[in-house]
Amino acid sequence: MAPGLDSTKEEIHAYEEPFLARGIAVLAIDGPGQGEAEYEIPICGDYERAARAVCDWIETRKDLSHEKIAIWGVSLGGYYAPRAAAYEKRIRACIALSGPFEWEKIWDDLPDLTRETFRVRAHCASEIDAKKIAATLTMVEAAPRINCPIYIVAGRQDRLVPASHAERLAKSVSGPVELLMVEDGGHNANNRPYRYRSQSADWLAKQFGLPKS
Repeated sequence: MAPGLDSTKEEIHAYEEPFLARGIAVLAIDGPGQGEAEYEIPICGDYERAARAVCDWIETRKDLSHEKIAIWGVSLGGYYAPRAAAYEKRIRACIALSGPFEWEKIWDDLPDLTRETFRVRAHCASEIDAKKIAATLTMVEAAPRINCPIYIVAGRQDRLVPASHAERLAKSVSGPVELLMVEDGGHNANNRPYRYRSQSADWLAKQFGLPKS
C-alpha cells in the first residue's frame, strides 16, 4: 500500500482493515519522497523502482504468496500504484484511489502548500525545478502497459485531482478495468468511505480467489 504526497505508511490503518479482514496480508511502505524515506530519497516519477524492491523482498518470504501480489495507492499514491503496475509485472492487480494522470497538468491549480510539500520532498531548490519533476509523474506512456486487472476509485467532487483523471486512466489501460465514481465524494472519497473501502477489498479478494467479507 502506497501512501500519498503528505501521508505516511503509519497513517493508513483504516484503509488496511478491510483487506486484513479478508485474509489479505498488507505491507504499507514509504517509497521515494514519502514518510521516513523522504529525507534520503526524493520523489520520482518511476515508482516502479520502489515496487520492484518490494516484490524482490516478498519473494524472499515463505509465508507470502508470490503469485498474488497487488498494489494499492491513495492520492499521489493513486498515481504511484498504476505506474508501478505498468512496469512491474509481478504485480497481478492494482487499486488506484484519486490519483493524477498527469501531475504537471494540474500543478498551477494545486494549493500553495501542496506545491511546496512536493518541492521539499522532491529535493528541489525552486518551484521551477519541482515542476520539472512533476512532469515526470505521467501515465501517458505507462497506462497502456497496464494489463493486470485494475480498480479505480475517484470522487466526482474532488477539488485537488479532477475526476477526469480517473476516467482517463480507465480509458487508457489495456487490461480489465473497473471504475467506481463516488458522485458526492471529495478527494479520496474520504467523506464517503462506505462507498468504496469494503468494495475495493471485495474486488481484490475476487481477483485472487479469496472469500469476501
